Amino acid sequence: MAPLGGMADVEAELREQFTEAFSGADFPVENQMDLVPALPNGPGTRFEAGDGDVSFTAMEMAAKLGSHQEFPYDDVETLVDDVIAGLKAEDML
Repeated sequence: MAPLGGMADVEAELREQFTEAFSGADFPVENQMDLVPALPNGPGTRFEAGDGDVSFTAMEMAAKLGSHQEFPYDDVETLVDDVIAGLKAEDML
């Protein structure tokens, strides 16, 4: 397997993790709390990519992304797009 190629791969890795984690939510979701039951470890669910270079819990992410999210979301793809954009805006990605 080829070594990871920087942030593009980190983003792809996180996108996959978020999609997997949030796809179990009961869409449409009205707020961040609606996403918690879908997470395997609730607010403490940890997302990691790039061999641990990027790492944060769902709760840390929610605290940073509150202003970047436009609830309600009707599907997981739109939600994950905004999460990725928000992480970039907050220099977490």
